[in-house]
Amino acid sequence: MEEEHTLAAVALRILSYNVRYFGHALRGLASTRGSKRAIADALASLEPAADIICLQEVETLSLRSSLVFRRSHQMETQLESFMGELEQAFERRPPPFPYDAFYFRAHVNRIGNTPLQSMGLAILVHRYRIKIDAHNCESPHNITYHHVLRWKDRKQTRICAHMKLIGPRGRPFHVFNTHLSLPTPFSRQFWTRSPRMGFGVNQLHEAKTLAAFIQRHAGNEPFIVTGDFNSPPGSPVYRYLTEDCGLVGVQEHLHQIDRDPRDFPTAGFMKLRMHLDHLFSSASVNWLDLEGTCRFGDRSSPFWGKSDHMPLIGRFDL
Repeated sequence: MEEEHTLAAVALRILSYNVRYFGHALRGLASTRGSKRAIADALASLEPAADIICLQEVETLSLRSSLVFRRSHQMETQLESFMGELEQAFERRPPPFPYDAFYFRAHVNRIGNTPLQSMGLAILVHRYRIKIDAHNCESPHNITYHHVLRWKDRKQTRICAHMKLIGPRGRPFHVFNTHLSLPTPFSRQFWTRSPRMGFGVNQLHEAKTLAAFIQRHAGNEPFIVTGDFNSPPGSPVYRYLTEDCGLVGVQEHLHQIDRDPRDFPTAGFMKLRMHLDHLFSSASVNWLDLEGTCRFGDRSSPFWGKSDHMPLIGRFDL
């Protein structure tokens, strides 16, 4: 009993989720209050609560983020409005509200001075369980590979968000949150092979840039890498990160999946099912379970129907 109490005190829970700009109700075309509220309610239902929440596809200010949703003030960002919904959702839990939110801007598409779409990542940290040592909010690392240089300014920028955190017992560790590109159509392999996801030359270049960034900043300290990699298990991107770089594929490590990408879909489009989201880590992270991680389409999950992805949820200690 004492061992279980000690484990609960030092174990941490991380969640990674592509929230589709909080616009799944409108197929990603525009953000809605209902989508934010539904995701906030699902996060608040987790027991124990997540200590670290890594989000992909989060906007700042754009036409898409405000076309349907009415902001409380002119400069309210999408993350700010979501945090308001999350705080309300947490009212049924013991106070105080535990999260600090950090936004990492990636890209803005404009017509003239009007931002149509903006892209970015977010990390929420439990302020009473974890201390923040450093982050790269002001200048997230650009990992984008530009296959056609003349269209460099038109391509979505892909970034890696990084935070160095101090966990229970004062142990430092790193969290990297990212979202890799789709495979480029400007490659012969795109048109001559199937499947394509995870096989793009641009995706492999981005994975290599990501791995080098992780090595520079984490060194020998424990780290976790999470996000939407647009690459299934068994793809060149997945094999590079796990075999060449020695990262632990957490779902494979805990026997939730094998390398058949059809075995555990994390995302879906119409009838198509794909395994695109991953948790990776250094070998020094001790993974305890993936409780709460469900296949895409599993109606028993509180996250069912709230995005075109499902979250990955893992518990670990250092």
